[in-house]
Amino acid sequence: MTKEEIIKQVKEEGVKFIRLQFTDILGHLKNVAITASQIEKALDNKCMFDGSSIEGFTRIEESDMYLFPDLDTFTIFPWRPQDGKVARLICDVYTTDGKPFAGCPRSALKRVLKEAADLGYSFNVGPECEFFFFLNDENGKPTINTQDEAGYFDLAPIDLGENARREICLALEKMSFEIEASHHEVARGQHEIDFKYANALTAADNINTFKMVVKTIAQKHGLHATFMPKPIFGINGSGMHTNMSLFTSKGNAFYDEKGELQLSETAYNYIGGLINHVRSITAVTNPTVNSYKRLVPGYEAPVYIGWSAKNRSILIRIPAARGNSTRLELRCPDPTANPYLSLALCLAAGLDGIKNKTKPPKSADFNLFTMSPADRAKHGIKGLPTDLNDALNEFKKSELVKKTLGEHIFSHYIEAKDAEWFDYITKVSQWELDNYLVAY
Repeated sequence: MTKEEIIKQVKEEGVKFIRLQFTDILGHLKNVAITASQIEKALDNKCMFDGSSIEGFTRIEESDMYLFPDLDTFTIFPWRPQDGKVARLICDVYTTDGKPFAGCPRSALKRVLKEAADLGYSFNVGPECEFFFFLNDENGKPTINTQDEAGYFDLAPIDLGENARREICLALEKMSFEIEASHHEVARGQHEIDFKYANALTAADNINTFKMVVKTIAQKHGLHATFMPKPIFGINGSGMHTNMSLFTSKGNAFYDEKGELQLSETAYNYIGGLINHVRSITAVTNPTVNSYKRLVPGYEAPVYIGWSAKNRSILIRIPAARGNSTRLELRCPDPTANPYLSLALCLAAGLDGIKNKTKPPKSADFNLFTMSPADRAKHGIKGLPTDLNDALNEFKKSELVKKTLGEHIFSHYIEAKDAEWFDYITKVSQWELDNYLVAY
C-alpha cells in the first residue's frame, strides 16, 4: 500500500484510532495509539515513544525511539465498533539518527533474510499455533477449568470453544489471513488454527497478530485464551510446529526429484545446520520455564534430536508433500517464542549448514522414546535442553546466536532470562510443600 491509499482508507472507513505496533525482545506486542488526525505524521516516520520503559530496549538517557510503519501491514480490526473503527500498522523501531535500532527483533529477522537473499534464497514459513481456552471465575480471573470434554477433531456440543474458534477464523480472514485448517486438539480445551505459509517476515507478523486476535475474541466469549505451553499437568501441551522451506528463482530449493527421499542437498545441509545448532537456539524457540514441562516424553512433544520422513514424534519431520510443497517441520518451538528471533535463528542455523555443506545424521525412523539411553548414545542421539537454565547455558556459548541477534539483543535476552530462572528457582512451590513439609 502507499501512504495515499492508507490515508484515503482511514477517511473513507471512518477509522478514528490507529495502533502503531512493535515487539519487545521477549516477543510481547506493544503499541502506541494515535488518532486519525496524526496518520500523516505516523506515515512520515515522525511518531516517537519512550524506549526506556520497554523490556530490553535501552537506557533512560537514550530513550527516544521512532516508529517506522510497514505500510503493507495496515489493517482494520473487524471486531471493533463500526462507528469509530480501529486500525493498526506494524512498525520497525529506529533511533533518533535514522538507523534501525539494534534491539528491534523485526530488524534482526530482516538482517538474516537479507543474508539469505544474498545467497539467492527466500524463506517461507507456515506456523501451526496451538492454544487453550479456559473459563474465568466469578471475578473475571482465568482458571484452568475448561468444561470441555472434546478430543482431537471433535465438534460441538462437546467442543464449547467452537463458536469462539469460528469467530476467530472469520476475523482473521477479514484481516487477509488464509485459514487452512481449524480444529480441536488432543487435550481438553486445546485448539489449533493453521494459516497459509508466507515469507518469514509476514509469517512472524502474522503469528503476533494471530495471538492478539485469539485472546481478544476469546474474551468476547467469556473465555481466557492462553498460549502457555503446559498449563495443566498430565495432558498435552501447546506447540508451534514451524514448517520451513527455501525458494530460489527456480522453485523450491529443498526439492530434488532424483534425490534420496526427493530431497535436495540443500535440504540435507539445512537439516544438518539445524541439528548442529538446535540446542543453542532452544532458549529462544522455547523461552520460558514452563516450556520445558511440555518437552517431556509421553505427550507427543519432541525430546530427542533427530530427523525423519516417517517418524511423527521426531524433532525435525519431513512431511510427505513434494514439489513446491517440500518443507521441513521443526516441532520443538512453542507459541511463547518471539517469532522474529525464533525464525531468525532457525534460518541462520540452516544457512550455516548450507554454507558449510553440513551432513545430517542418518534419519531416525524408529521410536526414540522406547530406546534405552545406551542405544540412543550408540546412534549419537542427543536430547534437547531439559530446562531453561540448560538452554541458556547452550545459548550463551553460541557464536552463531550472538552474531545473528547482535550484541544488544543477545546480552539483554540473557539478562532477562537469567532473572526469570533465578526468580523461579528461589520460589517455594506447592509440590515442595506437599512432599517435604510433613516428611521432614
